Amino acid sequence: MMDRTTRIMVALLVVWPVGLGADPGEPATPPAAPRPKHITAETEAAIERGLEYLVKTQGREGAWRNRTGYGTYPVAMSALCGLALLMNGSTPTQGRYATNVDRVTDFIMSCATNTGLIALRAEDGSRPMYGHGFSMLFLGEVYGMTEDVDRQQRLHNILKRAVDLTAQAQSNLGGWIYQPDGGTDEGSVTITQLQGLRACRNGGISVPKTVIDQALDYLKISFRSDGGIAYRARNPGPSRPPITAAAICCWFNAGDYDNPMAKKALRYCRSTIGPGEKSIGHYFYAHLYYAQALYLAGDAKAWDEYFPKIREKLLSKQNEDGSWMGDGVGKPYGTALALIILQLPYNRIPIMQR
Repeated sequence: MMDRTTRIMVALLVVWPVGLGADPGEPATPPAAPRPKHITAETEAAIERGLEYLVKTQGREGAWRNRTGYGTYPVAMSALCGLALLMNGSTPTQGRYATNVDRVTDFIMSCATNTGLIALRAEDGSRPMYGHGFSMLFLGEVYGMTEDVDRQQRLHNILKRAVDLTAQAQSNLGGWIYQPDGGTDEGSVTITQLQGLRACRNGGISVPKTVIDQALDYLKISFRSDGGIAYRARNPGPSRPPITAAAICCWFNAGDYDNPMAKKALRYCRSTIGPGEKSIGHYFYAHLYYAQALYLAGDAKAWDEYFPKIREKLLSKQNEDGSWMGDGVGKPYGTALALIILQLPYNRIPIMQR
């Protein structure tokens, strides 16, 4: 049996860090947060390198621009890169990348026009509605994180005008096209607007229910018998796997988890996109949405099969500078999409939570 002195020494060894010169009066260092399932040390390192690449390449005004033949598209690229930073846990005022989030927020807000369109016409070319949709998505998330009352009011006004612009630009079938006055529609722009509207609505911005309902009807009439979604409802051709994955996210974002079309579309995506090993067009775009769809579906078995494979595929594609070249579009695009996929298990922003 231990005497009193021995018992005291044993107790001190339990509560004092050994070999670190710890003072019993100093607060203990909190333990590191456990990693989410499937997030390895290598994954964390890849995410860190990707985020540092974004920080180093952010322009003075807060924007990111592509440098390939596809065009620069600063509004769309900045919104996507901003989302990647939000998913790391930063806000405009808190977190490691708060300064970067703050700067990109200011940039995107500066691109809001009196018409409601969020765009830089000189650089967004003939497809400003992509940037507009991604901006609603990003600013809708930031709106709920903003602490400054004046800035929150400015964001509210920008998002309200943006929602109104999107509502006015909706086609008679319920979809959208590249220009706000295009009068027609196609799947990828429609999905971008739907997710942006959902983020605004989640943040407390009023979105007409009829606009959402008509957009969901557009997905319904674009649905093919094989479970896929066509590129356009007006002239339906073959199903497109990337657009199909994105449509599933829209159904799930609307809370429609039991939709039979969504379930059939998931089966279609499993066969055409797979868990990451298939070579398909628009690979990064497809997995941006397919990863969200599987994560939101809540099917643990399907997620456990998919995520480790897409994780390893993305890690193998990362460049030495920490970037990813996504679908030939550009490094900001590829890096943002890869980081969004890899950070899904952290479950940090509402639009990507079930």
